[in-house]
Amino acid sequence: MSTPDSATDPATDDPGPAPPADGQLTSLSTQAARRLTTTTKTRPQMQAITSRWLLKTLPWVDVRGGTYRVNRRLTLRTGRGRVHFEHNGADDIRVIPQTLTELPVLRGYSDAEVLAEIAGRFQVREVRAGEVLFEAGQPVTEICLVVHGRFTRYATGKYGDEAVTGVATDGDQMGDEAIGRPDPLWLTSARADTAGVVLVLPREAVREFTDRVPSLAAHLRTYAERQRLPTNRKGEAELPLQAGHAGEPTLRGGYVDYELSPREYELSLTQTVLRVHSRVADLYNDPMNQTEEQLRLTVEEIRERQEWELVNNREFGLLHNIDHGQRISTFTGPPTPDDMDELLAMRRKTRMFIAHPKAIAAFFRQCNRRGLVPGSANVDGHEVPAWRGVPIFPCGKIPVSPQHTTSIIALRTGEADQGVVGLYQTGIPEEYQPGLNVRFMGVDTAAIVNYLVTAYYSLAVLVPDAAGILENVQIGRSAD
Repeated sequence: MSTPDSATDPATDDPGPAPPADGQLTSLSTQAARRLTTTTKTRPQMQAITSRWLLKTLPWVDVRGGTYRVNRRLTLRTGRGRVHFEHNGADDIRVIPQTLTELPVLRGYSDAEVLAEIAGRFQVREVRAGEVLFEAGQPVTEICLVVHGRFTRYATGKYGDEAVTGVATDGDQMGDEAIGRPDPLWLTSARADTAGVVLVLPREAVREFTDRVPSLAAHLRTYAERQRLPTNRKGEAELPLQAGHAGEPTLRGGYVDYELSPREYELSLTQTVLRVHSRVADLYNDPMNQTEEQLRLTVEEIRERQEWELVNNREFGLLHNIDHGQRISTFTGPPTPDDMDELLAMRRKTRMFIAHPKAIAAFFRQCNRRGLVPGSANVDGHEVPAWRGVPIFPCGKIPVSPQHTTSIIALRTGEADQGVVGLYQTGIPEEYQPGLNVRFMGVDTAAIVNYLVTAYYSLAVLVPDAAGILENVQIGRSAD
């Protein structure tokens, strides 16, 4: 029960001071307080940093002499490359003469005038989708170079069905293996899946050149003789062996021959000059060392470029140095499980796939359509997608063409497995990280401190089947 005194008790009902009429705060504002304190800061961030799985997963070999020589057995079977074309109009398409040496029968032939004359005899032919270029069992009457388009090579299977044996795309050749053979026949048929353009050279023209040019005739004879030498299934010079014999037969002797001109890889480099003003380095190092942060981001950028070079460099990068016999094209465009299985079947001990993230997404879409669930693999504590137990690593350094196609690369790695290895040299002067050093270059008259930052590296494919490529991978999403 209240009393008159409790109604006015200041301890219980004091309303406090009235707010200022003009809205003035009675305590220090947070905006003003920030002037006298500091903020919680992050280290400088960089959007271009990627996972760089290729650098992380490649085995690295310490190249003490700066050059890495890959010794191989002598290979007698000549591999094929890809010819290139120049386009001067819709109907004026010519093969670049020097690239004709990518044909196995012309590998090593150096007469530029003869090559130019041969290139000038090719004729342009447009092909409709569904058109059959030639059929198995027919005589080979011409050599075909694919300018653009996709052609399916197929044969009649044992039970009468159509068996696809391969796909020919831009730069591939058909019929060149018949040069120098009497009355050759097509072993497979070829059908155009898309409209395309091919360059054709009649076999009569080849015979005419052979009869008229002694150097070409001698080159073709040497090529034919070399092809008749015994080889193993990989085209290497055969070592005579006997197995399953009884008694005391005379054993043939032999030796393992080596290539006389093995390939050598010199270490490449990526470098830049980091410039830091001495005033910044002296006065603004709290709470972070400005020079260290500048160096950290510089090294990140150099490592990003290093991985790009390992993929794209024309001298040693994977896209340009994988053997053309280890390149296949997708059958329908998008990367299907069948395409990935064929890529796997081309080598033993495939350790990894690397692919553009959009190519991985395109492959998963094809798996979803078939009701398949790709597995995963644990790599250094990270769960990464996998196919047939082989991890698929994303690599944004693999380019995507304007036609929205890209490539998927499969690798066997390590020296012990005759795979792909990264090359670097450790113990270099003023080393900051393995294979990367930072050298002080002095202070100039503008008070700028200069540092030379350099990374040394390269990449080697020890044997041709250590790496393979699935090409023409379509990454666009289909309408359905």
